[in-house]
Amino acid sequence: MNAVVGRGKYAKAAVDASKMLQPAAMHKGCRSSSSIGQASCGSRAGQGDLPTAIWEKVKNHPCYSEQAHHHYARMHVAVAPACNIQCNYCNRKYDCANESRPGVVSEKLTPEQAVKKALAVAATIPQMTVLGIAGPGDPLANPEKTFKTFELVAKAAPDIKLCLSTNGLSLPDYVDVIARSGIDHVTITINMIDPEIGAKIYPWIFFNHRRYTGIDAARILTDRQLQGLQMLSERGILCKVNSVMIPQINDHHLVEVNKAVKSRGAFLHNIMPLISAPEYGTVFGLNGQRGPTAQELKALQDACEGEMNMMRHCRQCRADAVGLLGEDRSAEFTTDEVIKMDVEYDLEIRKAYQDRVEDERAAKAAASKEELGRLAGKTSEISLLVAVATKGSGLINEHFGHAKEFQVYELSTSGTKFVGHRRVDVYCQGGYDEDDRLSTIIRGINDCHAVFVAKIGGSPKSNLIKAGIEPVDQYAHDFIDKSAVAWFRSYLDRVKSGEIQHVKRGDASIRQGAPISAA
Repeated sequence: MNAVVGRGKYAKAAVDASKMLQPAAMHKGCRSSSSIGQASCGSRAGQGDLPTAIWEKVKNHPCYSEQAHHHYARMHVAVAPACNIQCNYCNRKYDCANESRPGVVSEKLTPEQAVKKALAVAATIPQMTVLGIAGPGDPLANPEKTFKTFELVAKAAPDIKLCLSTNGLSLPDYVDVIARSGIDHVTITINMIDPEIGAKIYPWIFFNHRRYTGIDAARILTDRQLQGLQMLSERGILCKVNSVMIPQINDHHLVEVNKAVKSRGAFLHNIMPLISAPEYGTVFGLNGQRGPTAQELKALQDACEGEMNMMRHCRQCRADAVGLLGEDRSAEFTTDEVIKMDVEYDLEIRKAYQDRVEDERAAKAAASKEELGRLAGKTSEISLLVAVATKGSGLINEHFGHAKEFQVYELSTSGTKFVGHRRVDVYCQGGYDEDDRLSTIIRGINDCHAVFVAKIGGSPKSNLIKAGIEPVDQYAHDFIDKSAVAWFRSYLDRVKSGEIQHVKRGDASIRQGAPISAA
């Protein structure tokens, strides 16, 4: 095992790097642009949009960069079982290997087991660039295990970014330790700044050896969260804020949360939908609290984007997730499987692989820029959504019938903008319930004008056309951004010629006019 010794315990270099990143606290969550691959900062930021030191922090972090999530992987190590608050949307006792939900793990690890797993994953998946601790409880309610794990990983794999996710209750007490540990990214879950709303989300917290409930608990929690965010920002540590959108409880209030976290230097805001299926056994799941629709979630994200940049590519990962966002390879790296592996961690091999990834990203950006140039000069008020079946790498490379989710992009004469993903049931099940599954898929993307696929069968193609959604397969295995702009340019030409009539889509609208060609 060629484990290379890098950062030592609470290395001074980490503090020096933190000081170099002080401009991060000054961006105040700046807004994004909708042009391809460019933004002023945040998840869509390109290399020219950020100070060099910040760009180095985000360029290959799949959670902090929407571009990077197509190419780079992350892993979470489950070393932190205890938690110091209770959330009405959380139940850490339930585990299904096929589900993706925060707080869920199949096995808990010691710090020593975690570093062995990290090296095994990094050697097997050279595009794995980030190690995070996100539970299954709260990392800062388990400080010894958490920081011991980070220390061991920093020594053994100095090229891997360290990432921490916390509810923020204990955060102010550990900001200095976080900075000394070389942790470059911290995610804080902040669901409210109004204690009366917080009391509906959190039954209790445990703080300073005492249990608090109701409004008192929520007031302590929000004060500590905002204090910790401010302290991290002042040290130049990049902070992402996660918020769970809970209809009729905090949905409208999250606009105020957005303003509050921006003013304290948050780099990115990730508004996630409540997961409230009753089988998970959460309070909200059992009392019938619904989650938001995809359209409600997008509307709230759009409303907040005027204040700061939004993360829209989150997959609400398990606390032991491994792989690209949207996939989970944790079953390949159980403790038993890792023991069997002959691990050779080689920095040069990893760097060479990631250099090839960067070449691929550059080619994608160049192709997209060229296609966007062909759109220049066209004027239109039309903007619309399209769905894309993809396995990753920014390509249209998934069969319609095999898609577990669709990525959704907004198209306009400014280019493409990623707006979210829609999970669906896999259509191809050997003829079993395929009609019902297709109806569910169509309902899930009924606000989209087209769906881009690598391949699609005749039956789903004809049914999509009847539903007013154009199946597009002529761009199979090509870049998403480039292909979407090319199709949109053609769409505008068809509207201008009268071949089709553009109608806004949604729950109650369909496309009108001549039949759509299923090219």
